[in-house]
Amino acid sequence: MKNITKIGLFLLCTFLVASCEKNEIEYMAEDVSVTTAQFQIFYMVPISTGSSNYINKIELNGDLLSTDASPLKVNSYLPTSAGKYYTTQAGASKLSFYKGSNLDLVYDVTVDLPAGKSTVIIYNFDEAPLVLDAKVPYPSYVTDGTGDYTNIRFYNLMYESEGIPTDLTLQYQFQYTLDYDTGEKSEWANVGEPVAFGEATSWSRVTVNKTVEISSGNGRVDYRIRVIGDDGSDQGNLILKNSYGNMVEYSDWWTGYIGYARHHMFIGYRNDSPTYRARVRQNTAL
Repeated sequence: MKNITKIGLFLLCTFLVASCEKNEIEYMAEDVSVTTAQFQIFYMVPISTGSSNYINKIELNGDLLSTDASPLKVNSYLPTSAGKYYTTQAGASKLSFYKGSNLDLVYDVTVDLPAGKSTVIIYNFDEAPLVLDAKVPYPSYVTDGTGDYTNIRFYNLMYESEGIPTDLTLQYQFQYTLDYDTGEKSEWANVGEPVAFGEATSWSRVTVNKTVEISSGNGRVDYRIRVIGDDGSDQGNLILKNSYGNMVEYSDWWTGYIGYARHHMFIGYRNDSPTYRARVRQNTAL
């Protein structure tokens, strides 16, 4: 009986191996050439986030890129999964946005898409999009323990008021908690280099002190923005209008997750509507 069982198992294994060889599993994928344009589309216009402003149809050169099955929402991007990109031939392409349930054409521009990976930012329906190098692969670091950093890229998309881009050069800075028992904080440190309107920093390492030592890790990171003068001097903290309509120094904080890469896009009005006030919108890159 034991021999019969062994023979049966042998025949079953032989059959399975033969089946795998005959029915090779193939994935619907192909290599992307280095000459191909790869891009993500970010919707960063300072408007209401309601569904009436969803982009429910996107066309590229007349071909359907997305539908209302996966709409492009305000302050978000497509493709929705981190690390994914659309592809097309490098060069001039026509990009068309259709908004809301009526699919009103609200954006119809020609954009030059270079070879490689790009971040395409729509920040004003009356302006051509920003096309920035995505700066991938993302930075990596070797640590003695389980890691102590997150990667942040800051974008200056702030308006002074509606239709008036800022003329300020901004330096994004971070501070992390050294001791959660005492609340002691680190010194302020720069996130990349100062950037003018329409510019972004490089991907920059931001330190995270984990709240739980034996874990993949996360911790609070505080942020502020300094204004940099034409001569390179530090002019102090950025002053802007808050949700109550008062002019205050900008400050914010985010939970930093070790090993992640995240976009911090600073959009909105510095000295205008509190509803669309300037603030950071965070999206995960990786």
